Amino acid sequence: MKKQAKQIFWNALLLTAASLLIRTVSVSFQVYISNRAGAEAMGLFSLMSGVYGFALTLATSGIHLGVTRVISDAIGKKEDWKIPSAMRYATAYALGFGLLAMSLLIGFAEVIGTVWLKDLRTVRSLRLFGLTLPLIALSSAWGGYFTAVRRVYKNAAVQVWEQTVKIAFTMYLLAFMLPGGIESTCCALVLGGALAELCSFLLNLLLYFIDRRRHFPNRRGCSAPAEGKKLCGIALPIAMTTYVRSGLITLQHVLIPKGLRSSGASHAAALISYGSIHSMALPIILYPAALISSFSGLLVPTLAECAVKKETRRISYMISRVWSLSLLFSFGVAGILICFSEEFGQLLYPGTQTGHFIRILAPLIPIMYIDTATDAMMKGLGEQIFSMNVNIMDALISVILVWLLIPRYGIFGYLIAIYFSELFNTTLSIHRLLCISKTPVRLLKWVYKPLIGIVGATVLGKLLFTALPLPLCGGTVALHCLLVLMIYLALLLLLGGVEKEDLFWLRTVFQKEKKEKGL
Repeated sequence: MKKQAKQIFWNALLLTAASLLIRTVSVSFQVYISNRAGAEAMGLFSLMSGVYGFALTLATSGIHLGVTRVISDAIGKKEDWKIPSAMRYATAYALGFGLLAMSLLIGFAEVIGTVWLKDLRTVRSLRLFGLTLPLIALSSAWGGYFTAVRRVYKNAAVQVWEQTVKIAFTMYLLAFMLPGGIESTCCALVLGGALAELCSFLLNLLLYFIDRRRHFPNRRGCSAPAEGKKLCGIALPIAMTTYVRSGLITLQHVLIPKGLRSSGASHAAALISYGSIHSMALPIILYPAALISSFSGLLVPTLAECAVKKETRRISYMISRVWSLSLLFSFGVAGILICFSEEFGQLLYPGTQTGHFIRILAPLIPIMYIDTATDAMMKGLGEQIFSMNVNIMDALISVILVWLLIPRYGIFGYLIAIYFSELFNTTLSIHRLLCISKTPVRLLKWVYKPLIGIVGATVLGKLLFTALPLPLCGGTVALHCLLVLMIYLALLLLLGGVEKEDLFWLRTVFQKEKKEKGL
């Protein structure tokens, strides 16, 4: 068990480093693009991205999780000979749904742009979006394979490569197309991403063939038709429920600008408000989530193997540990962003309301981050259908709230909808995971101690920030954030938020010579 825990830790460390690098570059690039293109262009791009999200859901159709679960089950049962056959079915599945999604998006781009989005400037970009769908579907299948066999460094390499190429292509295209107006700017953003997806696909394909030749050199003739049925049995139910949820989310994104216009805002002002939240504030809020999402993704195959072996005690231990670490981290992030929201807004997006929106959304960070971890663990334990049903209810409630609240309260109606839907989703997911895992609840350790610690740290940090008349710059804000983090860690140690068991667990991850002692 210690060997597996060590593997999970180092894989998580690798993915976290890659994710943080990608997120850092991505957010920095997002800031650069938003400041160059303007909030209206980013709002229009976000509006199209909602439609693209539904097409992407159709293209992937649950293939990543399906592959991860099937390959993990084969490994857990020592039936590695089934893996190449399962991947052939997965490739055919991904290619079929990818081509279907591409055909539909390109064929109906004009109808979507003129009737649904009510903006002709979106048509060309939607067609460009469609070209990427088969490539993403195949890459998703291979990504699931790398996750299941725990060679996640290949996923990390592909992500870094894709982000690098995307930035290079997009900056080059923007230099020529930005003067052409908002439509040309959106086309440049989409085309840069499309070229990056092509390069990512080629690298993924190369890495997959190399990996298959190295680990399964003589398995090309093996056939396991049951694996194809198992794959469809996992992926299709997920896909069906995901279609409904994604469709509701797309409807929600279409209704937001329409509701803002009904509240009295112009079309341009509606896009600006929408872009300020989705393209400016939310990337900052979600940036640190790279730490949670990287580790959570690795939990899926690990928990799937534990479920197959019926290791209930170990499952409960892992859930408790992940929740504890996730909440310690997320409370710290939320406190820092609340404390320095205006400073972040002024530094990154001067002259906008981004800092105001960051402060409003930051208290949701513990809910959003713990939901990410919980959702991953639910999938690992085979509860993906329940998770998707909750997500569908969440999306339906969001659509209703957006439809009712935004025309009356404007953009703050949308913020109310975000709060309610996040709380609803997370509460149901946590309750379900507690019921199936019998994990004991430790509110004092998970919630109260981190909350007290971050409140004390941010109050002291803010007092020092205001007492020292230093100029507002990136270095000053970073220094104060580091100071708040150090105070937070010190208070956690004093309050017992970090226990000896936590330190022992971290120490055993690095030990190589001692015998395995179980949990």
